[in-house]
Amino acid sequence: MNARNSTDSAPVPFGTRIRTWWNGLSRFQQWGVLIPLVAVVYLLPLLNFFPLTTEPGTDYEIALFNAARMALLAIGLNVVVGQAGLLDLGYVGFFAIGAYVAAVLTSPDSVLYGDYPWLAVVPIAMAVTMVSGVILGTPTLRLRGDYLAIVTLGFGEIVRLLADNIPHLRGNQGFQSVGGPPGTYSDGSPIFVQTDGTPWYWLTVTAIILVLILVGNLERSRVGRAWVAIREDEDAAEIMGVATFRFKIWAFVIGAAIGGLSGVLYAGQAAFVNNQRFDVITSVLFLAAVVLGGSGNKVGVILGALVISYIPDRFQVISEYRYLIFGLALIVLMIFRPQGLLGARQRLLAYGRHGYRRLLGRDEPVATESPMKDSGKGVNA
Repeated sequence: MNARNSTDSAPVPFGTRIRTWWNGLSRFQQWGVLIPLVAVVYLLPLLNFFPLTTEPGTDYEIALFNAARMALLAIGLNVVVGQAGLLDLGYVGFFAIGAYVAAVLTSPDSVLYGDYPWLAVVPIAMAVTMVSGVILGTPTLRLRGDYLAIVTLGFGEIVRLLADNIPHLRGNQGFQSVGGPPGTYSDGSPIFVQTDGTPWYWLTVTAIILVLILVGNLERSRVGRAWVAIREDEDAAEIMGVATFRFKIWAFVIGAAIGGLSGVLYAGQAAFVNNQRFDVITSVLFLAAVVLGGSGNKVGVILGALVISYIPDRFQVISEYRYLIFGLALIVLMIFRPQGLLGARQRLLAYGRHGYRRLLGRDEPVATESPMKDSGKGVNA
């Protein structure tokens, strides 16, 4: 009894209170909170003042676009790593494939150059990366853990080496004048240009919102429940009848499509694609954004992407030592908060604990962050 009373009197963490408050709102009330927040996000390029603005030599709007693009990549990688629990170290390969498809179809340097509309190039690039996800996943997703990580790492390197050695992909020379979205101002000047990051930022934020809606619906569906089961215990999930291999392929395909979309946006804004931006270090940064923000939490990985991308642009002194600083930050995070800044929470366990409290006449919010601790306390009590 004393142990139970001491547990019940434990202070409720701030994150738990926020989560409980949010889950207590109706869908209409949640949208009432989200719409002003999204409006502020869209207005960020126009709010160029300290402490938001970057240091001289770094374009503020381009920095925002890079952060948004990193957030989109982190959301896609979170489907693979955070939702399905598949350690993917070669996600940069999908990013590269999307960028190269856009370059091959829209750059005058390409032998396949044609007057293709950009809105048609986007689904083509996403389809190609989805096929790549199937090709990679079919023979490799029967592996687990470190073995899968090594294979995916090899995939990312294979994509980079192919770009190096296939003559039509032009290696270091790359593709110039890569096409972007259509649209002109009233004076006839194009909206989407390389030097103005604001339209690209707005376009990327719009893509993030659409992807979040899609991924959120998947999480609440049978597919999302299967991913959670695979992540927690693949053997148990398979015994319970979950088609683990098929759902892992789904995770790879959806993550690949999002990575390809981000690659198209990168190629259009940079207007130049070569093999120098698709190395292993870039892939590790993508994974660091997911781990830092909180694997399995969509909002958390967006926060992690902002830290990984925008902070070095905001403070140039950090940019020179970004790998050292982020490495130390990850070590500290793994020691004191291994679930990340905004770690995912098992809602079934959380609400199971809440139901247990209600059964005993104590319906206060759950006071712990870790779902394993919640379940453990429930058994002890």
